[in-house]
Amino acid sequence: MAPRLQLEKAAWRWAETVRPEEVSQEHIETAYRIWLEPCIRGVCRRNCRGNPNCLVGIGEHVWLGEIDENSFHNIDDPNCERRKKNSFVGLTNLGATCYVNTFLQVWFLNLELRQALYLCPSTCSDYTMGDGVRGGKDYEPQTICEHLQYLFALLQNSNRRYIDPSGFVKALGLDTGQQQDAQEFSKLFMSLLEDTLSKQKNPDVRNIVQQQFCGEYAYVTVCNQCGRESKLLSKFYELELNIQGHKQLTDCISEFLKEEKLEGDNRYFCENCQSKQNATRKIRLLSLPCTLNLQLMRFVFDRQTGHKKKLNAYIGFSESLDMEPYVEHKGGSFVYELSAVLIHRGVSAYSGHYIAHVKDPQSGEWYKFNDEDIEKMEGKKLQLGIEEDLAEPSKSQTRKPKCGKGTHCSRNAYMLVYRLQTREKNHTMVQVPAFLQELVDRDNLKFEEWCVEMAEMRRQSVDKGKAKHEEVKELYQRLPAGAEPYEFVSLEWLQKWLDESTPTKPIDNHACLCSHAKLHPDKIPIMKRISEYAADIFYSRYGGGPRLTVKALCKDCVVERCRVLRLKNQLNEDYKTVNNLLKAAMKGDDGFWVGKSSLRSWRQLALEQLDEQDGEAEQSNGKINGTPFNKDESKEEKKEEEDELNFNEDILCPHGGLSISENERRLVSQEAWNKLRQYFPKAPEFPSYKECCSQCKILEREGEENEALHKMIANEQKTSLPNLFQDKNRPCLSNWPEDTDCLYIVSHFFLDEWRKFVRKPTRSTPVSSIGNAALLCPHGGLMFTFPSLTKEDSKLCQPLERREGGWPTAAHNNIALIWPSEWQMIQKLFVVDKVIKITRIAVGDAGPSEVQYISEPKLCPDCREGLLCQQQRDLREYTQATIYVHKVVDNKKVMKDSAPELNVSSSETEEDKEETKPDGEKDPDFNQSNGGTKRQKTSQQGYVAYQKQVIRRSTRHRKVRGEKALLVSANQTLKELKIQIMHAFSVAPFDQNLSIDGKILNDDCATLGTLGVIPESVILLKADEPIADYAAMDDVMQVCMPEEGFKGTGLLGH
Repeated sequence: MAPRLQLEKAAWRWAETVRPEEVSQEHIETAYRIWLEPCIRGVCRRNCRGNPNCLVGIGEHVWLGEIDENSFHNIDDPNCERRKKNSFVGLTNLGATCYVNTFLQVWFLNLELRQALYLCPSTCSDYTMGDGVRGGKDYEPQTICEHLQYLFALLQNSNRRYIDPSGFVKALGLDTGQQQDAQEFSKLFMSLLEDTLSKQKNPDVRNIVQQQFCGEYAYVTVCNQCGRESKLLSKFYELELNIQGHKQLTDCISEFLKEEKLEGDNRYFCENCQSKQNATRKIRLLSLPCTLNLQLMRFVFDRQTGHKKKLNAYIGFSESLDMEPYVEHKGGSFVYELSAVLIHRGVSAYSGHYIAHVKDPQSGEWYKFNDEDIEKMEGKKLQLGIEEDLAEPSKSQTRKPKCGKGTHCSRNAYMLVYRLQTREKNHTMVQVPAFLQELVDRDNLKFEEWCVEMAEMRRQSVDKGKAKHEEVKELYQRLPAGAEPYEFVSLEWLQKWLDESTPTKPIDNHACLCSHAKLHPDKIPIMKRISEYAADIFYSRYGGGPRLTVKALCKDCVVERCRVLRLKNQLNEDYKTVNNLLKAAMKGDDGFWVGKSSLRSWRQLALEQLDEQDGEAEQSNGKINGTPFNKDESKEEKKEEEDELNFNEDILCPHGGLSISENERRLVSQEAWNKLRQYFPKAPEFPSYKECCSQCKILEREGEENEALHKMIANEQKTSLPNLFQDKNRPCLSNWPEDTDCLYIVSHFFLDEWRKFVRKPTRSTPVSSIGNAALLCPHGGLMFTFPSLTKEDSKLCQPLERREGGWPTAAHNNIALIWPSEWQMIQKLFVVDKVIKITRIAVGDAGPSEVQYISEPKLCPDCREGLLCQQQRDLREYTQATIYVHKVVDNKKVMKDSAPELNVSSSETEEDKEETKPDGEKDPDFNQSNGGTKRQKTSQQGYVAYQKQVIRRSTRHRKVRGEKALLVSANQTLKELKIQIMHAFSVAPFDQNLSIDGKILNDDCATLGTLGVIPESVILLKADEPIADYAAMDDVMQVCMPEEGFKGTGLLGH
């Protein structure tokens, strides 16, 4: 079938020769493409959207071929969740609990430990009755032992492929989203279990932890002088072996038992010699447990980085370990065989995944336990496999050493479990106690019921799918309409009907209707013509409407579209004609006014207007059989269209008359206007004799008079106050002028607005009044003492904006001082609401230094104190404020610009930036010091900023090269600031030495507000020497919060 655009052109080709009034039924059916040839399956590869008779490729292929029953449902086979024969049960990973799962599986396969736990008395006996488990009530273990009992019973006899350990994890109070140190968990849990079982009466239960895991060694110290031997006995549950610098497990054990010399400052105090002597110290193994846990210390503390790191070195170990050479008493057998290898997959100490390879003590076969997944190793051999192929830093890639028979190498193993070798194989059969077996049976019953329920749901879905399959096969053959009565249905609805994954909704044809409530001809590409027979079945089964029969073909829309197409075809010819008429000289003065902008773009405006109906149809119709269009978006688009000027509206004045601007319009001939009028029948018409808008003329005259008046006022004020305007000869409080005893105060905001008006009187509004009330408190008193006004940083104590019912807040303006002579002139030129004056009075006959300053109005002590409190509080409660960080080397600031900086936008308004100031007219800082010497320019805020409640230092901090600006909040911690600094300077937090105003910042948990860091502060950063390996930066990024380990969990008795 031809492409969609070709079908579109073919459907309307007749409009080139047929006038709108000549449109017939045949033309209408051609426009709606009623008689296009239908496509044939196998020939047409995909659905032809331009052909309403193409019913190929709409999703029917799924139903017409051979059907797989599994395609009728999305329910997995419940038997996939069933435990495999002769396999073990997995454990669900609750987020980051893989380290717990690995130890549970290792402990479960310790038959002696499992048997002892089963013998432990349980409250479950109260839960069960003589005839079985109480119905209607789920069993909830009360103690750690009961949780472990129930878990082990499920791991042993459950029918599920994996079980949920959330009850056990919750009882311990572990955070399921936080990965913890697996070795620390093992130690703490064994200690907790031993303490819990110590209260049992049965010695086989009470002593099981000691019997299985507890050994004994002695710290032996020998004096070199007298040979006296001192022993300190200690029990152990695992041996912690350093692996750094070693390649074999036996080397790690030898180092653990290696003799240590105590010399120099580390000498030993000998009780026999009664003095410090050189000595030797070592560990002697006195007894070994049945289960020997060897902790390989892969996770070590790095002094350079201040955090843990993982050692990814290969360690070789054998499946058989003879411990006799290391034991002091040689009697007995000390040959151990490997029973478990615990693996940490990952490079970092703060992330990764834990799995366990454990040997079944009964069959001797090895299994890999990876949370829910259990994999049996082939040939009863340990196969570490992919666990050793995981990434480590590419710079230090090392090859895996060759391993002989019965030996293995691993760079991810962190714990090896060895079992004492016995001559007889372990054929112990651990039986689940009856009360636990009842609980397991009940859980298995629930699982079986769930399997039956899932299987029934699958069956129902299959039956429903088969019925739908028969329906589709029957109806699809009757869908094509041919010459029989027909209706239109949307392609989207047909596709959803054929899509089993979504329920079929009622047919909704409202979105494809035109303004005449019939089928819009432009919607044909998304509609399909089907037989009336098929339509009857669809509406009877699914409902909906309105039904689009042959009567739904809209003649009005076809006629209008014909008119638009003919105009489009004529547009190019008319465009040339109008251009020629505009170039030709006009005869006489008769004509019509047309906007120059409209003339430049009239062709484009005409095209847009001709397409407008199509655009409105698409917008109003929305999405068929889906979510309706967004009314708010439609309103916004409509408003934007209304804001755009239509043809000839560019010479309309606000009052609807002809604009007074003659430069924006030109006169065109009657013939040219008639051509334009065909395309824009609603355009405003202005004959050449039409007068301009009288109201606009009056406003123009008034505007000219106002401009002249503003210029006169500005010139008068500038002449009257020349020094104030140019900031010359200004008084200063810190160096009181000798020729006057009083000075007046005005708001700097008033000066900014007044200067703006004087500079550009035609673009600004005259300033008529001075609002000094904003500088006073709610009681009418002054907020500042004289000393505070003379300080350099007095701008923190500055003009105020009143809060309703509360203290005023600091605004973004300073005060300005006025000479008495200037004040007299100001009172004549402006309306002053409040007079603020400072008077100097000599006290007695003393020298000039003995003077007193009096303010009018007087100081309000309460409001003054409230202002200071408010300022201090604001400095401690800021959010998203800017501070600066300087990096120093040997107490010298670094001047290189090495990283992108945060751009801090200027507070100047755009209007101020555009102003070109004449010589001598600079924006000064009116709080001066040093006897009138001008300070550098500081940007001033406009009226909007004057209304905001913000904190501002006395002057804007000028950022220099190499300095970084950071956005911070008062409530964030120093630790979080260090992380920001790390991103900006590439200096790790542990290498940062921060200070502010000579004060060292070292409390990482303290907030910036409490540390005295305020907006615009400058913090000095001195970095320690960089460490050699910055791969540790990855770990630093993951340890933004302090480690808490198992604090607050049940493992520590909480």
